[in-house]
Amino acid sequence: MHIPSLKEVVSAEEWALRVDLAAAYRLVALYGWSDLVFTHISARIPGPEHHFLINPYGLMFDEITASSLVKVDQACNKLIDSPFPVNPAGFTIHSCIHQVREDAGCVLHTHSRAGVAVSAQKGGVLPISQQSTFVLASLAYHDYEGVALRDDERPRLQADIGDKNFLMLRNHGLLTVGKTIADAWLSMYTFENTCRIQIDAQAGGELIHVNPKILDGLAQVMKTVTAGQGANIAWPALIRKLDRTDPSYKT
Repeated sequence: MHIPSLKEVVSAEEWALRVDLAAAYRLVALYGWSDLVFTHISARIPGPEHHFLINPYGLMFDEITASSLVKVDQACNKLIDSPFPVNPAGFTIHSCIHQVREDAGCVLHTHSRAGVAVSAQKGGVLPISQQSTFVLASLAYHDYEGVALRDDERPRLQADIGDKNFLMLRNHGLLTVGKTIADAWLSMYTFENTCRIQIDAQAGGELIHVNPKILDGLAQVMKTVTAGQGANIAWPALIRKLDRTDPSYKT
């Protein structure tokens, strides 16, 4: 499948964002969180125009490249001609979060098996692992209202996420918000592992809950864990991992 390069068509800043977003899609596939061609990762293009990048609908996540990503406006209208369709319904959740969160440089949504399983549990995320403590420090929930197609759900979703960076969509899946693509991806890695650990632990004996006092001051603890670099402590290594296996995402 030949996809003409957009490297000389878009700005250097947008191209760098495209490369990072394509990498995020490839990493989601690599770590087993994808759901065929469904779900999305959106990234806001810096500037006052409120333009975004999103996946071409119908491509597997391990096929996505920087040039195949589709540039859209807030209503999911294409802004650069593309041979690929986009999914306005799939952008509903993303666009409404970008609309009220200026800090949402990236919104990442998954339907992973463990994530959906925990989203269906009444107790939601339990404080039973170190990973869960980081999630619980900034976690919100949104009740299931069916496939997210209706505009009238948007204000409830916006109110539920508030200023949190982790959102559990009940009976649906997981969502993370990050200032950067790297931030959203690393948050999802933590969210996903939290859910996997919980499902595994529930198959065993009685669970031990983390002392609630440990949840205090988690923001400062996270800064220490990441050496003050946030997701940038891990993102370059993840990019190197991709480059060793298949660097075609950069095209």
